[in-house]
Amino acid sequence: MGDKVTEKEERKSGPFLIAFSAVFLGLLAGGILMAAIGENPFEAYMYMFKGSLMNMERIGNSLATSMTLLFTGLAFAFAYKTGLFNIGCSGQMLAGGLTATIVAHYVFLPRPIYFIVLILSAIAGGSVWAAIPGYLKAKFNVHEVVSSIMMNWIAYWSIYYFIPAYLKGPSLETESSSIAVAQSLRSSFLTKIFSGSEYVNSSIFIAIIVIILVQYCLKKTTLGYELKAVGANKSCAEYAGINVNRSVILSMTISGGLAGLAGLAYYTGYSLNMQIGVMPSQGFDGIAVALLGASTPVGVLLASIFFGILQSGKGFMNAMTTVPPEIADTIISVIIYFTATSVLFQKLWNGWFHKMHEKQEVKNEAAAGMAAQEAE
Repeated sequence: MGDKVTEKEERKSGPFLIAFSAVFLGLLAGGILMAAIGENPFEAYMYMFKGSLMNMERIGNSLATSMTLLFTGLAFAFAYKTGLFNIGCSGQMLAGGLTATIVAHYVFLPRPIYFIVLILSAIAGGSVWAAIPGYLKAKFNVHEVVSSIMMNWIAYWSIYYFIPAYLKGPSLETESSSIAVAQSLRSSFLTKIFSGSEYVNSSIFIAIIVIILVQYCLKKTTLGYELKAVGANKSCAEYAGINVNRSVILSMTISGGLAGLAGLAYYTGYSLNMQIGVMPSQGFDGIAVALLGASTPVGVLLASIFFGILQSGKGFMNAMTTVPPEIADTIISVIIYFTATSVLFQKLWNGWFHKMHEKQEVKNEAAAGMAAQEAE
């Protein structure tokens, strides 16, 4: 009996299967919408993926788009793993991007030291912005969703004031002056590898290091264990001697630092300036990336690359067909919806595995009976 239970448990659906199901249904829904407006969905998808992957330059552009989503996805995933719902990644991204932009304009140091200062400034900006909702949650039990959303808009209007007042471009009222390439994350080495891609930048290397550190923190350290314990059950964690309030603040601070790196990657690597009146959608798209990636660092990496491909290819798809680029956003929305209903997929796949297991058992028993009869 124990062996049978073990076999059944081994056939349970995993995060990869659930994510695959959500992606398949999202692409299917997008295909149905394309067919409804008279377009060939197979041709449209061909152009979408071709627009992202048909040469090294476009691959570089897709990776550059993915990096911002990767950091916001990691930010949300880290908080989610520790029981918090950080919906303020957009504001934290703006805060980190602003501090990094200020450093890029006013700090001149040897390149290796400058890189460290630039990265730390973005982490500091995002961390401080997220620590405020964390403190309100820990001390006054203010829900982090409410406080982090409000912090998004505080960051939005702060940028709206600060850029024209202190960082305005020479002839532009709505964006900051451009960051010099030498002061940015852009790299001639990467541009050469990716055949002239202007957007690919050193955030790729930062992302690799951050993925390893987040994975190590959550899996191998006492801090990671304490944060996950607080997320699983605050009362039990407090009974075990864990400082719950400190853990909540620390979790939000780390999450904000990761979102700040998204601002670094986007504003000092991808765009080289900051615009006013724009709430970065990557902060909200990161939620989708984290959910699709099952809130694991490797899963978030794969999900961010997939969404980066969709975002980069939609313009080319629109240029080659009459399919509107908003179809890509619809596909992402459907994927989010199906990922959020992962319990349904889990039940469906587990039920299917269970039926297959029962059929196999019946076949095995019949084969064993026939073998016994032949032996007699």
